[in-house]
Amino acid sequence: MDISIVFRIAAVGILVAVLNQVLIRAGREEQAMMTTLAGLVVVLFWVIHYISNLFDTVQTLFQL
Repeated sequence: MDISIVFRIAAVGILVAVLNQVLIRAGREEQAMMTTLAGLVVVLFWVIHYISNLFDTVQTLFQL
């Protein structure tokens, strides 16, 4: 597993947290929620490949 994915996830988390706070302070709670959901979707798209590899490895390990 590449360590850069961890740094990318952390960067997205920090960016989303800052944007979330700015939008909440501006009174735009709906846009803040959408920003949080968009960040979550982006990270899930990045991580889905690793989750698939994990399931394949577990399946091979236990010969299912």
